Amino acid sequence: MIKTLTKHGNSYALIIDRPIMDLLKITPETRLDITTDGKGLTVRAVADDEDVGAARRRRLTESMAWVNQTYAPMLRDLAK
Repeated sequence: MIKTLTKHGNSYALIIDRPIMDLLKITPETRLDITTDGKGLTVRAVADDEDVGAARRRRLTESMAWVNQTYAPMLRDLAK
């Protein structure tokens, strides 16, 4: 599905169609965790029982894994 951003005040919004919301079982009140790998966006519903700290720890873990995978040789050289 190809989408474009919609002007919303001084910002831009990505409109999520109702069938997608129904499929993901999200509502306008659902908290969404948005992350990026520098090339794309990942949008994930935050479970009601998941606190903000857990979401931040998960993002940090994912980011560290990406840095280690991308820059492992350089980091090893720097450590010497």
